[in-house]
Amino acid sequence: MFCISVVFDIHPGHERAFGLAVQRNARRSLDEEPGCRVFDVCVDDSGQRFLLYELYDDEPAFQAHLAAPHFKVFDAEVGPWVAAKSVRRWRRLDR
Repeated sequence: MFCISVVFDIHPGHERAFGLAVQRNARRSLDEEPGCRVFDVCVDDSGQRFLLYELYDDEPAFQAHLAAPHFKVFDAEVGPWVAAKSVRRWRRLDR
């Protein structure tokens, strides 16, 4: 499995809009992308930092996610609201 974690820091005043947009993106990723297995969205107590935890079958499935029309719409929509973004790639240790 191919794992991605993304941390977004959101500019004040845009937390609610970002939360709705990222949840919509997560649902569409799970519904429309066969290689997307997990797409969890978490938020810290401040409401301004979001963590995305995503599992894909493999790296090509993740690349397909980045090329998906719904992801491109999400990325363009939230770009102005993002103060900082950190992406990490992981490999899940199979049990």
